[in-house]
Amino acid sequence: MGSSFMKLRLLAIALVAIAASASARASDLATIARASGTPDIPGLKMVWLAPWGDLANAHPWRNIIVHQTEGPAGSARGGALLQNKNPTRRGVMVWVETDGTVYWAVAENLIPTHGDGANRNDNKYIDNKPTYRQVVGNNSVGVEFAGNYPDVTRGPTEAQIAAWKILVKVLRARYGIPLERVYAHNWIDYKDARYCEGCALATMAREWGE
Repeated sequence: MGSSFMKLRLLAIALVAIAASASARASDLATIARASGTPDIPGLKMVWLAPWGDLANAHPWRNIIVHQTEGPAGSARGGALLQNKNPTRRGVMVWVETDGTVYWAVAENLIPTHGDGANRNDNKYIDNKPTYRQVVGNNSVGVEFAGNYPDVTRGPTEAQIAAWKILVKVLRARYGIPLERVYAHNWIDYKDARYCEGCALATMAREWGE
């Protein structure tokens, strides 16, 4: 009886410690997400091509759109560098390489061109009433995951998924974006019929929750 009670007590203490640790990490992440410059983000290998500025001067981002590029492994760096040189070209603000490296390519007060106008209105994946013609490039942070060439149906790597789990929380915390405003490209646009671009990653983000 005494031994069982002690085991339960130790288990309870361990669970409290785990919860406290998770809460502390979330608190630390929220603090980092309000920073300026090129902060170290635990768990992410960040390459800052465009540092964060004063959050008050950032564009009012309302959504996150997940993209996947047909470029090969290693192409995220090149895409991010081109985007940094020409921020408003067709592309995104943040690029994620197959090894999980995150490239922040565009200053957060500038607006890259991405998305196809939120033209999906068939409710195939999600209810499109709140997205139709509304979730577009000028109000959405675009995140591009590289490396599904030559098979566009190839999913993200484990390293990309691990990076995304942290990155999506940082983006949401920095810009105050609710979980239900994380979208896959295919959810809001009539896109490539061969595969569902961004769908697995957007689904993961919503399933991970807060």
